[in-house]
Amino acid sequence: MSGHLSSDNSSERARGHRWKVLGVGFAANASFSAAFSGIPTTAVFIRSGYHVDNHVLGLLFGMLGLGIAVSELPWGVLTDRWGDRRVLLLGLVLTAAALAAMAVFVSPHGAYVPGVPVLAAGLLLVGLLGGSVNGSSGRAVMAWFREGERGLAMSIRQTAVPAGGGLGALVLPALAAWHGFACVYGVLAVLCAVTAGFAWRWLHEPPAAEGVAHATHEDTHTAHKPAPQTSPLRDVRIWRTALGMGVLCVPQLTVVTFATVFLHDFGRAGLLTISLTMAAVQTGAAVMRVWSGHWTDRHGNRRVYMRACSLVTALLFAPLAVLTAGVGASHTAMALVFAVMIALGGVSASAWHGVAFTELATLAGTRRAGTALAIGNTCVFMTMFLTPLAIPLVLSLGSWPLVWAMGSLCALIALPVFPRAAAARGATPARA
Repeated sequence: MSGHLSSDNSSERARGHRWKVLGVGFAANASFSAAFSGIPTTAVFIRSGYHVDNHVLGLLFGMLGLGIAVSELPWGVLTDRWGDRRVLLLGLVLTAAALAAMAVFVSPHGAYVPGVPVLAAGLLLVGLLGGSVNGSSGRAVMAWFREGERGLAMSIRQTAVPAGGGLGALVLPALAAWHGFACVYGVLAVLCAVTAGFAWRWLHEPPAAEGVAHATHEDTHTAHKPAPQTSPLRDVRIWRTALGMGVLCVPQLTVVTFATVFLHDFGRAGLLTISLTMAAVQTGAAVMRVWSGHWTDRHGNRRVYMRACSLVTALLFAPLAVLTAGVGASHTAMALVFAVMIALGGVSASAWHGVAFTELATLAGTRRAGTALAIGNTCVFMTMFLTPLAIPLVLSLGSWPLVWAMGSLCALIALPVFPRAAAARGATPARA
């Protein structure tokens, strides 16, 4: 009898501890997101502080995405072998060290202006090391939550990305303007270091009994159960989902990387308007990710939701392109209109992440979730590398209307790339 009570108490503690694990995953993603989403919001100050033009600006932002894209799959495979605790701790500590080094050596001060190669190498290194955060934190959440709860849990974790980006959008431009980039990189380094302390304290593998319960529940209720020996690298459904995510990230990253430049150069918006717009994008995306995770858990319609986001995003970016073409030149009176349209389009283009990553992890199973999530992140962050490089070229060819039209077209292309819901018909996930 006492053994039964002890088992019940252990299970109750494990159920409570999973929220701490989710909190660690949230903090890890938020701290790194404040870097890779927040640094681009300082674009105007990077141009003036480092003496670069838009083409170099695109290259610099692309370095962050390239570093994450190149490192995601190795980090994901390593997570499945070493466990999420070791990889997350190692990645956070090294990322904090890289950002601290940038604060000391790669920040303009006085007459000293670091060269573009040094800054590009620093951003690339931050991306390479920070890529460890995504797969390891996602695998930890998948291990502690059951099917029917995972959509909400993973969406809360993914909410950390816009939350961290929103924090960066509100704080980093002001820090860059008033205190310089040493302060920008230093604050980001502190965030990663503090999160590493949280991971050290609370992140560990679930108890063996709990892990078995999760595995059994997953085998019974998962809508897409792969063969036990199937590698995520060979699953067509995982690749279609990941490629669709990558294409749908184009409009999102267009907003994240160059909306500040558009509002400043074309809309003649002030710093307050720009910061509030980008914060609204990230806050709205965070709210939508939580809602969509819970909603798709209840209805078992993740694929339908992803395809709907593609269509809505295409329909929101198209009128922005038309309106920009109609104005035809910088127009201060339109700044608020542009800000609202960018906020709506940015939220729609960012609302699907938690649902998509849950779908990837569910297809692969918990044991191989690190690799599956890494495939998705590789496609996402390869887009983060290519999009900032492409936008200056598009600007030189057709100016801003063509940029927003490109976002609309990519969202439309993602629609047929995502797997159809019919493939999962007849299997509804258990409700939380």
